[in-house]
Amino acid sequence: MKRGMTILLSICVLAAAGYFTASKWAIRHKTLTLYDPMRTDRPVEVDISVRRDREMESIADMITLPVAILNHGNTVKFTEYSFLSNVFAMRGYLVVSVQHDIEADGAMVTQADEEYVGRRPHYNKGIANIMFVLDELKNSYPNADYHRLTMVGHSNGGDISMYFAKRHPELIKKVVTLDNLRVPFITDGKFKILSFRSKDPVFKADPGVVPDEEMCQKAGITVVKTPYQHNELSDRGPDGVKSTIQSILDRFLDDNTPSGQVEAEKLRDDPGLLAAAAANQQQQ
Repeated sequence: MKRGMTILLSICVLAAAGYFTASKWAIRHKTLTLYDPMRTDRPVEVDISVRRDREMESIADMITLPVAILNHGNTVKFTEYSFLSNVFAMRGYLVVSVQHDIEADGAMVTQADEEYVGRRPHYNKGIANIMFVLDELKNSYPNADYHRLTMVGHSNGGDISMYFAKRHPELIKKVVTLDNLRVPFITDGKFKILSFRSKDPVFKADPGVVPDEEMCQKAGITVVKTPYQHNELSDRGPDGVKSTIQSILDRFLDDNTPSGQVEAEKLRDDPGLLAAAAANQQQQ
């Protein structure tokens, strides 16, 4: 009986340890709707992801949370990029996914032969949304680094990310895009850029958006050419696509060498990662 109690106690201790370990690493998600009084109370929805232990440490003034801003693609919701937000949150970031479009905005129109095919107003709206959200978050998360942002975005959200970095380079640490098509990459080398490119017969980057390989090497830009479709670069994509992007993104975030010195080919030309993902995708 005594031995049985000892075994039971051991199991309980292990179970408790497992519970607290899982809780320590758990990610908390919170969705809010904020209202911008400077734009006639425009609603701006945000999804916040943060690791619970890091959140508590920031509340206790023990750490400053790095911040990642996640920008959605056209017709894709701000909540459809959890595979990206989880990577950043697990690494201790405060991840803020912003809904840029509302029903009153109407459909996005492309105007050929105009700068960014006429989408500059959408990018400016995105910047206004981000700035408003950052100001609001400073009240809830005062111990976060709002001066060295990592901007992340898919498609139109990638263009918003690049345009924000162009307008406010002083606030940028890194930029990650998934198939942005309109806004040319920033090539001054002040911060690192990682971009996943699709192989899609419909969605193709405008001329001059993606720099050539020589310029990428000089500017600290990593371009990863994938076999994926444009619309697979979100939660809607197969698991193999998402896991590969997560692996490459994780390695990119580990790289702390100064911009312009990144060994881009280690990420860009890794045949193992992309081949494994392609095989995984075919099996699904």
